[in-house]
Amino acid sequence: MAGNKENQDVVAAILKDHRTMEDLFRRMRSVEADRAAALKEFSALLIAHGEAEETEVYGALKRFKKVDNEEVDHGTEEHEEGNKALLALLEVDDIGSDEWDERLEDLVEAVTHHLDEEERTILNDARESVPDERRAELGDAFLKERARQLASDCGSVENVREVVHG
Repeated sequence: MAGNKENQDVVAAILKDHRTMEDLFRRMRSVEADRAAALKEFSALLIAHGEAEETEVYGALKRFKKVDNEEVDHGTEEHEEGNKALLALLEVDDIGSDEWDERLEDLVEAVTHHLDEEERTILNDARESVPDERRAELGDAFLKERARQLASDCGSVENVREVVHG
């Protein structure tokens, strides 16, 4: 392993992705933007982010007394809802059609709700009760798994289908 670790706090790393997702929603809603490219980027990010949270972060956070385990489990459920909404959007061929716009709004609603809730509960708890050093280790593990997912074309419709249907 290279010693060039950024030691990024897991909370900061997750929040950074959340802001990127919101930016991509703006691009997907904009008729001036390359909506197909924004969707492709969003799809990869949503899957990589969620999978990395579930494999590297959520389980570790549940071991801290002050982190609400029910909120962590609920976060996993909300990932599933977001992934289903993403798949529904990816399966519409005609980008910018009425159906596409409707499914985009369903996706925005599901994901925005999750980001907001996760930030108010899980991430606040983590910031308050998980020591800095542990947050840095979790950040490292999160970013590694996220990079691994992104390298595997995790946002392809085939993979999203696999994630949703198992």
